[in-house]
Amino acid sequence: MIHSSLKFPNHLGIILDGNRRWAKERGLAPFEGHKRGLEAVKNVIKWCKKKGIKILTLFVFSIENWKRTKIEVNLLMKLAQSSINNNLKELHKAGVRIRVIGQREKLPIFLKKAIAKAEELTKNNEEMVLNFALSYGGRAEIIEAIKNIIEKKIPLEKINEDAIKENLWTSDVDLIIRTGKEQRLSNFLLWQSAYSEFYFSKEYWPDFTEKDLDLALREYSRRQRRFGK
Repeated sequence: MIHSSLKFPNHLGIILDGNRRWAKERGLAPFEGHKRGLEAVKNVIKWCKKKGIKILTLFVFSIENWKRTKIEVNLLMKLAQSSINNNLKELHKAGVRIRVIGQREKLPIFLKKAIAKAEELTKNNEEMVLNFALSYGGRAEIIEAIKNIIEKKIPLEKINEDAIKENLWTSDVDLIIRTGKEQRLSNFLLWQSAYSEFYFSKEYWPDFTEKDLDLALREYSRRQRRFGK
C-alpha cells in the first residue's frame, strides 16, 4: 500500500497498451487480451479513486485503431458498450462522472446511446472525473479546438494558450503512465502533456496491478516539477 503522505497527481493519464501481445504470448485470440484488459480498467478506476486522484483519463481506442480488422473493431465497440452498461450503476453510486473524449461521430449508434446515457446520469458527480479517450487523437483534438475558436469568432489578439485550453476536451495532465514496454505518446493528450511527468511500465496492460500503479505514483512523488523555472 502506498503511503498517504506522498503527493498524487490531480490528473492521471494512462495509455493502456499490450492487450494483444499479452494474448499472443499465451496463444490466445486478441479479443481475450482485450477482455482481460477490461478487468484491469475496472480495477485501476477503483484504485485511483481510493487514492484521491480527481481526473483519470484512459486511452482505450485511438483514431489509428480504426485501421484494425472490422471483426476486431466491432468486438471492441461491443465490449465498450457492455462495459459502460454493466458498470454504470456502480460508478454512479461511487460519485464518478463519466466522459468520453474523441471523435464520437465515428462510433456506432449503439455505443453512442450507451455513452449518452452514462454522461447524462453522472454529469453532476464530483468524486472523480473518468475520461475514456475513445476514437481519440491528440492532433484531432487540437484541430477541433481551432475550429471552435474560428466558429466563436474570437478576435486574433485574444487567441492565446487559455483560449486553446478552453476548447480542448480535457485539462492538463500531471502524470502519464504507459504500459506494454513501449516509450512513446502515440498521439495522446499532446497539448495537455507539455509539462507532464512520464512513467513507462514493462507490464502488459492485463497484468498491471495496484503495486505497479503505486510504483508509478511513488516515482511521480519524488520528482520535482519546475515548469521551466
